[in-house]
Amino acid sequence: MKYHLRSICAVLAVLWSYSSFSFTDNRDSLTYVHKNWETKELKEGVLWKTGHFSDLFNSKQVINILEIDLAQRIKEVKLGGDEKKLVPTSEFAVQANAMAAINGGFFNMKEGGAVDLLKINGKIINHPAQNSPNADAAFILSDNKVKILPAREMEEKKYDNIMISGPLLIYQKQTSALKKSPFSDNRHPRTAVALTSDKKLLLMTVDGRNSQAEGFNLNELAEILKWSGATDALNLDGGGSTTLYIENKGVVNYPSDNKNFDHQGERPVANIIYIQK
Repeated sequence: MKYHLRSICAVLAVLWSYSSFSFTDNRDSLTYVHKNWETKELKEGVLWKTGHFSDLFNSKQVINILEIDLAQRIKEVKLGGDEKKLVPTSEFAVQANAMAAINGGFFNMKEGGAVDLLKINGKIINHPAQNSPNADAAFILSDNKVKILPAREMEEKKYDNIMISGPLLIYQKQTSALKKSPFSDNRHPRTAVALTSDKKLLLMTVDGRNSQAEGFNLNELAEILKWSGATDALNLDGGGSTTLYIENKGVVNYPSDNKNFDHQGERPVANIIYIQK
């Protein structure tokens, strides 16, 4: 009898744990999906959305999204970067005559340059011998198409513009299984790029490392992107690199490299994704 009661209690505990998790997950998804975003149209087909959350994944969060209608603006989506120099995202953007930009892939902080493949307009900017441990996906611009592919499925010679980064978060509507590591499991500022089923490109920044914005682990980032309608998504360089620049506004997120919750903590980076004016 005692064994029977213990078994019943164990089952109830599991069910309670599952229902609590489901409730929390559902609460967060509803909080996100029904958010009243601050929205500004930068031009037709390009929206800038900002959301400040007081309780998302039991934390404060600040999220910015550039939403680009690829049916209208696909030709204006570009990659920018330098083989050796490290330049703040905002400066890269001004040099490229960009309306908006986010930071791109991983880079060598001492010597400059991307640590993974970067190809722009048919020219190899950086071509390391192998991708860095978390870089398993490709963001591709070619023949007026935008793609996100696993790096192993990407044919380098086939595409004119390639940025390797990662990890791949969502592919063909399926959330990727992420390796457990401090990089994946700890909360940090994050930058991500995603494609949606209704032909939108999402460029997202999530602020972090501050009491006003804690940041996401990669599983939380993947959830947010799914709730945003992403069918394919990959993580870009985050941490102190996370930056969103808007023309005539400057840096609009809260880069963490200066450890202050302001717009001044921008870190020099090796490359960007931008929207041309």
